[in-house]
Amino acid sequence: MQQPANPTAAAIYNHAFPLSSAEILGRIHKDAEWVLIGEASHGTKEFYETRASITKDLIEKEGFNAVAVEADFPDAFRANLWVRGLSDDRTADEALSDFKRFPLQRFPTWMWRNKTVVAFLDWLHGRNTRLPQEEQRLKSVGFYGLDVYSLNTSTQTVISYLERVDPEAAKIAKQRYSCFDRFGADAMLYGLALRQGYKSCEVGAIKELVDMRRLLERREKKSYGQLAEEEWDFAALENARVVKDAEQYYRAMFFRDDVTWNIRDRHMVDSAESLRDNLKKRGIKQPKIVIWAHNSHLGDARATDMGRARGEVNIGQLMRERFAADNPENVINIGFTTHTGTVAAADDWDQPVKHKRVNPSMADSYEGLMHSVGKAAFGLDFLHAEGPKPGLREMLHGPRLERAIGVIYRPDTERWSHYFKAWLPLQFDMILHIDATSGVEPLEPGDEWEEHEEVRREPPETYPFAL
Repeated sequence: MQQPANPTAAAIYNHAFPLSSAEILGRIHKDAEWVLIGEASHGTKEFYETRASITKDLIEKEGFNAVAVEADFPDAFRANLWVRGLSDDRTADEALSDFKRFPLQRFPTWMWRNKTVVAFLDWLHGRNTRLPQEEQRLKSVGFYGLDVYSLNTSTQTVISYLERVDPEAAKIAKQRYSCFDRFGADAMLYGLALRQGYKSCEVGAIKELVDMRRLLERREKKSYGQLAEEEWDFAALENARVVKDAEQYYRAMFFRDDVTWNIRDRHMVDSAESLRDNLKKRGIKQPKIVIWAHNSHLGDARATDMGRARGEVNIGQLMRERFAADNPENVINIGFTTHTGTVAAADDWDQPVKHKRVNPSMADSYEGLMHSVGKAAFGLDFLHAEGPKPGLREMLHGPRLERAIGVIYRPDTERWSHYFKAWLPLQFDMILHIDATSGVEPLEPGDEWEEHEEVRREPPETYPFAL
């Protein structure tokens, strides 16, 4: 393959490494405690598959202890119990059932209820359940949610837990959480009611979290020692904290978007730190955690418009500030890019999933630049990029356009809906580019999944990367 004539594309060509497990793991410091693995959309199969493959190797070869994902805690916790062999669910599909919870179905169900996630959970369940009984406590790897949306489910879970371990405390929790009862499963109604003068439920949510912490301190002193019981104790605390932060999130929802974004990402980082502390209580001296979330959450916000123009923070920035101030290689964040292909996405919120074609990337974007290199798939390492080759960081410094596709994709307004300015070498430690990608396969594709003739007519040629 001939080196591109464009100097910047040539620098990428010269620094690019092949997408293989050995290459990627070799660029992650052995003592790194956090590896953040992103995705440029919530519906791309190759991103999910590559991320799962890297994570398997981190678990098997580097001793990582947990996977924490951009999902609501109670929904992911059911899957966590299954992969640890602590539930009655029979399959990964069944263990993911709470992601299609009714009466308000979790949107987007395909983000976690897809064939690639099922395959990963199957692998994790098999790995954990094959461990000898005496190794379960320290070596089984869990699957946890970090997100803040589950106000209604988390209140119910806290009360159910307390009814089992402390019925009197359950009565108090019911009284405190009754403030939310009139809104049922739709927490956004709570935010709307506050605009109309409804009294905030904040005080009760905070008091319940404080009492839950005290209760668990008493229970820890009794040294239960049973993994399932300890997991439920941790879940109770996390759900109580979700209620407190979700109340704040929905209270701010209809006032300023940047405030709610910051509340959400701060909550997810606090959740990750709480998970790390729980692993230490279990006896793991140096917990090591993989985080899965969208690029927009994991790429350092200070290197994007969202941070520089809108004052938003995100997981990537907060994790670097909190855990990598003295050692940049303690937190490694890995992003993805693609040029074109297909994606699983909806036209709007709460709309059916569709198999949509992704427009070729704009020529003046990072994705367009990666495409111009002429390689089907490759990685770039910004932490270890300097040396005798032309300086990669300087040539890619930016600002330059970068694409982000969430659960909604609007190709007709793509420039305004999905592009923002970024400084890529500051945003990520590593970028993995897969030029042509395909939509992740939902477990429930629905009637509109295969409606697009252009998708069926021109399937993308996905690169058979060695992961």
